[in-house]
Amino acid sequence: MTRLILPCLTCLLSLSAYAQQPADTTLLPEVQVMAYPGKQYSFLQVPSSSAVITEKQILLQQGTTLIPTLNTVPGIRMEERSPGSYRLSLRGSLLRSPFGIRNVKIYMDEIPFTDAGGNTYLNLSDAGAFSGIEVLKGPDGSQFGANSGGVVLLHPAGTQPDTTHLKADIQGGSYGLFHEEAGWQQQWDKYRINIYEGVQRSDGYRQNSALKRYYIQTAQQWQYNPHNSLKLIAFYSDMDYRTPGGLTAAQAAANPRAARPATATLPGAIEQHAGIRNKTALGGLVHTAQLSTHWKHVFTIYGINTHFENPFITNFEARDENTAGARTYIALQDQPINGTNIHVDWTTGLEWSQTGSDIVNYGNNKGRRDTVQAASNITAGQHFFFTSLSLRPGTQWIVEAALSANYFKYRFEEGRKKFDAELMPRFSISYLILPEWSVRASVSKGYSPPSIAEVRATDNIINTTLQAETGWNYEAGFRLQGQRHQYQLDASVFYYKLQDAIVRQLHDDGTEYFINAGGTEQKGIELQGMVWLTKWLQCNGSYAYSHFIFSDYNVAGKDLSGNSITGVPRHVVNAGLLANLPAHLSLYTQYTFTDKLPLDDANTAYAKQYHLLQGKVSWQMMKNVSLYAGADNILNQFYSLGNDLNAVGNRYFNPAALRNYYGGLRINL
Repeated sequence: MTRLILPCLTCLLSLSAYAQQPADTTLLPEVQVMAYPGKQYSFLQVPSSSAVITEKQILLQQGTTLIPTLNTVPGIRMEERSPGSYRLSLRGSLLRSPFGIRNVKIYMDEIPFTDAGGNTYLNLSDAGAFSGIEVLKGPDGSQFGANSGGVVLLHPAGTQPDTTHLKADIQGGSYGLFHEEAGWQQQWDKYRINIYEGVQRSDGYRQNSALKRYYIQTAQQWQYNPHNSLKLIAFYSDMDYRTPGGLTAAQAAANPRAARPATATLPGAIEQHAGIRNKTALGGLVHTAQLSTHWKHVFTIYGINTHFENPFITNFEARDENTAGARTYIALQDQPINGTNIHVDWTTGLEWSQTGSDIVNYGNNKGRRDTVQAASNITAGQHFFFTSLSLRPGTQWIVEAALSANYFKYRFEEGRKKFDAELMPRFSISYLILPEWSVRASVSKGYSPPSIAEVRATDNIINTTLQAETGWNYEAGFRLQGQRHQYQLDASVFYYKLQDAIVRQLHDDGTEYFINAGGTEQKGIELQGMVWLTKWLQCNGSYAYSHFIFSDYNVAGKDLSGNSITGVPRHVVNAGLLANLPAHLSLYTQYTFTDKLPLDDANTAYAKQYHLLQGKVSWQMMKNVSLYAGADNILNQFYSLGNDLNAVGNRYFNPAALRNYYGGLRINL
């Protein structure tokens, strides 16, 4: 294992070597963390484990998926079982998410993207639709409500000033890949508008894995007087992708491109036209009022409408989901206390949302709805109050205390369930030892109630016994940053004790249900760094060590306590190299090592470790026109980018594409 970690650590440890090089007067942009409401922290002094992904970092990747970008952040595991089928976890497992995203709170600017039922359809978005991403790792419900994994803030294109008026990109690649995107932005005095659209199609590597997605997004802002602005953020997405289904190890070895075959009792994925169809519209208004030099008020109102269809092997599920919500807070910013050198930041507010889901399950007659098998109407509602106080004595210390009170309930035809109010505190401290070096520590509580898809899983039974998972997270870390921002290093160690962890189980027919597994213990180390070795050569890397175990888990008469948590690799290494070469050429390469991981709770089956290597070369042929080409899985590794955990019949594997290629043209005017 040491040999595998060396490429990353060598890059991180080269910081000290760089510090001995001759001085360079170039001042590079400083990373700012803006995810916390009403606050803005520098990279060195943010009192939590966080990561900022810039638009330039997103553009280094292929541009059709966010997976390789987000997976550069230690602690994040993002998977794609087939094109379009995203899964995401932050410092946790994917046991709650056979598909989709749960247990992580996601925002688009000030608008919650996660519905009241705890689900987020991140796969609806085109990968080029964002100008940046921020990640807050570990439970952070003190200002963002229920989550036990973390928070992701997406910055839609157009929410930041941009001198570019027109962007366009067209790309083609292996397995019938086609991706086109275009964006237009214009400023008229006090009004700014951005419109972005993206189209993506692919035949897929495996049978029954084709993808089609049409996406359009707008961000508009009206600064109607010097102190007040109104912002509109909206998108519409029409997505249709096929799901090939899991294979056994023998089936994957014999033909990794095959879809799940039929059995003596069940038809196969191709025959049933298994897949996902999702049409979703989101829209929200954000009003910001700068009340005075130090006081600001923000009010958000939004709605989401989703029509969802899932023809599956055993049934055909159709859902209509409607979400409405609002969020507001008032913030005191950088207020000095008279007679002292102490500055105060204080934020307090509330968030409310409600999601109604009409769910009907039909028989699946080769991709068409048959007779009704079950129907439910479930409404999830949650709201929380939050407050946060930060004290900054001088320029070195930041001390923060935050608290939220969370309320969650759902109702259905036969009754309702209301969860007890849950307090989620968070305490953190940061100290700037030297201008280039800071340390931090924090304690926070996580809380995540079951989502609608867990309360009413694919077995069509409403489970009122499922409890919310809660836990305490303890962590400490340090950061280094060069005075000219030419290098950065972020390190953290954490211990997360989770109770009533929610895990997925399967019936013999493949339908799922969820239970509380007892407790888990999650210990980890995370490192992430970047260094400009020269003016034209940048190295970046990350490493995550995840020792996650079931501490108290008994199921079906078996004691699984002490087993590794399903789906979590012990070691993950990422290393990247960016070279800006003569003749307007640039080269980016990225290497990822993922350790073996258990595929079932009993730890009797494992997915093998794998090494991924990808590369991209770009040539700026004219001032505003660039050509690029790249390759993925250059080492031609056989692996699954997303496994079916605890799968019936040992159908764990969803083989990813072997070596594949792409190329395209990008225009910026």
